[in-house]
Amino acid sequence: MKLKKSLVLAISITLIATVAWELYWRSQGFHPTLNDEKALWAMTRAKVETATKNDVIILGSSRAYFDIQVDQWQKSTGKAPLQLASTGSSPLPIFNDIVNNTNFNGTVIVGVTPGLLFSTTYPKAFPWERPQSKVDFYQDRTYAQRLNFLLSVPLQNNLVLMSADEEEWDDDIDLKSLLKRVNLGKRDTIPPPPPFYNFGDVSIPRNISMMPRTVTDTVFAKSIIDVWHFFGKGAPPPEKDATTAFFMKDVEKFKAKGGNLILIRPPSSGGVRMGEKMGLPRERFWDSLVNVANVKSYHFEDYDQFKDLTCPEESHLSLADANFYTEELVKILKEDNALTNQKPN
Repeated sequence: MKLKKSLVLAISITLIATVAWELYWRSQGFHPTLNDEKALWAMTRAKVETATKNDVIILGSSRAYFDIQVDQWQKSTGKAPLQLASTGSSPLPIFNDIVNNTNFNGTVIVGVTPGLLFSTTYPKAFPWERPQSKVDFYQDRTYAQRLNFLLSVPLQNNLVLMSADEEEWDDDIDLKSLLKRVNLGKRDTIPPPPPFYNFGDVSIPRNISMMPRTVTDTVFAKSIIDVWHFFGKGAPPPEKDATTAFFMKDVEKFKAKGGNLILIRPPSSGGVRMGEKMGLPRERFWDSLVNVANVKSYHFEDYDQFKDLTCPEESHLSLADANFYTEELVKILKEDNALTNQKPN
């Protein structure tokens, strides 16, 4: 009897503590959203194995991820793309995986963020290791890992306390992240980067959209801008020749399979765009890549409807503008007969 009472008491205390913890974080402005983890990426990558000539795969870094909205693309074309872009990443490792490890010969759209695509081919460098880790996870994942992810999705969609993103944002609220932020009085010899807060909502099918707060709260948006400027100033010189050579080997293989490659340059604005113009001028990087790749290519500054789009944190579009960008991009691609088996409106 005592054991039963103790069990009931323990369960009751756990439930009360859990509810209190959940309500506390909701009161701080947090809301449930999926974690942008390897398992979610792998779930979409698995669909490539059965994808056809009529399918579209989106690759790139966070701009291709934020700015091409899966639902809007489906509304405009009748079919959802496979969103495999990866934040803070070079697209080269994932494109290499698609070209060399699958039979896919449909359309691949590569979003070009010059500072990342031309960054490096060194396997241990962050922009390379991050996407490669997703590829490796997909190749090696177990059935237990797949089941664990599927079971976690309903909890992630409904409970703020399930937030434990692999990106390790400075506002993550899992216990590990909270403990890491405890100040023990250490003196850093190197100034730390500015705090980096999550500003994207993730959903299934794999898609990310800018949190409304980033659009309405200029102080919050400025905190993200500070991060871009910090990393922009400290970025190593680009490896233009090595990255272009690596990419072109896969471009030629993909073309030989009958694949349709499209390059896009999503919008950036403000100080980020100014920095890109100085450190990664269009003529040396985008134009050079377009010339050697010899594929259909679309730079946002070449289109009146895009060139004045403003990114709230200088690097990604708001959800409303991302839907507009996606809809207009599809129109442009159809009119240019760039999409396989798609007709102009």
